[in-house]
Amino acid sequence: MASLRRSGYPILLVIVGPTGVGKTALSLELAAQFNGEIISADSRLFYRGMDIGTDKPGPEARALVPHHMIDICRPDETVSLGQYKRIAMSAIRSTIGRGHLPFLVGGTGQYVKAIVEGWRIPEIAPRARLREALATLGGVELHRWLAQLDPMSAGSIDARNVRRVIRALEVTLVSGRPMSQMQRKTPPEFDIIMLGLHCDRDLLYERIDARVDRMLANGLVDEVKRLREQGYGCDLPAMSGLGYRQVWAYLDGETNLEECVERIKFETHRFARQQHNWFRQDDERIRWYDVLDLGWQSRLMQDVEQFLSNER
Repeated sequence: MASLRRSGYPILLVIVGPTGVGKTALSLELAAQFNGEIISADSRLFYRGMDIGTDKPGPEARALVPHHMIDICRPDETVSLGQYKRIAMSAIRSTIGRGHLPFLVGGTGQYVKAIVEGWRIPEIAPRARLREALATLGGVELHRWLAQLDPMSAGSIDARNVRRVIRALEVTLVSGRPMSQMQRKTPPEFDIIMLGLHCDRDLLYERIDARVDRMLANGLVDEVKRLREQGYGCDLPAMSGLGYRQVWAYLDGETNLEECVERIKFETHRFARQQHNWFRQDDERIRWYDVLDLGWQSRLMQDVEQFLSNER
């Protein structure tokens, strides 16, 4: 049996990479072999009833390996980064307490970094009225204001990501302190190995396109119809996810189905590029494996086995 500790610290295995590259399949294989449990680092998997458009692991996968951070809220609820870290850390510690290996798996870079870098995150509850008031100012003005109040946060947040800009302003205004000062890092309590998957961009796009086609065949349009019938609105953050907002526009008659599918594929390609670029900033810490290289699985498995068996 693999060791659960190195240098006196519990082990945490992390698997990252862009959407569609094969993280889920790899995590299931490794977790099954090494008596592990999977802690999701994918914000799309939080929402109950949103299964097809998120390519959520199904009942068989979850029966094979315990999963955490999936189906934890309704589509009209939100999970802040601070809430995610607190709940995910509890799941990781509980997994270790059961004598199992925790696998942090996903493509939401902020969530991964919050865990592996020990971010201290202010748990300021969302203020709906404040957010509504801020949203009326527009992205450019919001970012300009954030730059005045918290230059460090403004420098790390794209002005086009209005939701993150509003959150940074919300935390700063409510707490009276710049959010960047409240997000200082503490050394993580784990010995961490980070595994990254990547592949040729054209092949990745082919995989993404095939997955989108499969989602449509499996009933994505009906899933969005059902969510609409349950009273969930298109303005919810959950509905801004890839696939859902495009199908919503199709159901509203703003586009035809063919254009809807092409838009989902295009936007997912763009998202995958963003994920790739985000994780590539951490090349010194991540061990990368090209899924097109012959024997990459064997090399990865050897690296994991050596890490788990090496008491430092």
